[in-house]
Amino acid sequence: MKFARLLIVTLLLLPALAVPASARAFNDKIQNKPYADLRKWHLGFSVGLYAGDLMFAHNGLVTEQGQEWRIDQPNYQPGFCVNGLADLRLNNYFSLRFAPGMYFGSHDVNMLELNSGDRLRQNIKRTLVVLPVEVKFASQRYRNSRPYLMAGVMPAFDVTKKRTDYLQLKSSDFYLSVGFGCDFYLPYFKLNPEIKFCFGLGDVLQHDRPDLADDPDSFKFTQSLVKATSKMIVLTFYFE
Repeated sequence: MKFARLLIVTLLLLPALAVPASARAFNDKIQNKPYADLRKWHLGFSVGLYAGDLMFAHNGLVTEQGQEWRIDQPNYQPGFCVNGLADLRLNNYFSLRFAPGMYFGSHDVNMLELNSGDRLRQNIKRTLVVLPVEVKFASQRYRNSRPYLMAGVMPAFDVTKKRTDYLQLKSSDFYLSVGFGCDFYLPYFKLNPEIKFCFGLGDVLQHDRPDLADDPDSFKFTQSLVKATSKMIVLTFYFE
């Protein structure tokens, strides 16, 4: 439900986010960079914001002390991302993009014991190196704008130094991504605001915890979970 509400809000806000003031200010009847889309390769970079979420699946474990824990991330956590861009033109409508980069963020996780009401909290920091490969399908250009759809895959590798904590995440994940955006042809460069949704396919929870050998009581949180999956919504501004 959280993800659905966030999707609806994003769709409502997209027109305001996607059309920058500079794009509205100039006369778009004058076609800027008319031959930009005929180039075989496009190079650029992007900066953006994202909101990440962890979804936990529980197994109903009751400890020897009679405790039953529920673990949740109550809200999406904001983060920052920066990427490079290499775009290969396949034909008039399709292109293949490679956009390696880094995502910086964290997850605030709450832990609730159902019987006593005891609560614990953990902040899980993540620094992801991402290697997205995406197919972009663009419509015909209308004056100085060109809407598009995209879909792809995104391997991700967490390079954050691991700590001994209640929960620990694995160092790799694999996402499917879908999204949409619009190319705006400005006088000196092309600006592409884009929103995409990334769905992690793997279990990112680290189940093997030898670092907790000296604190076996903390292992109960990991034992209470079947798996944890990740998802993100990303607002990116590409500059080509």
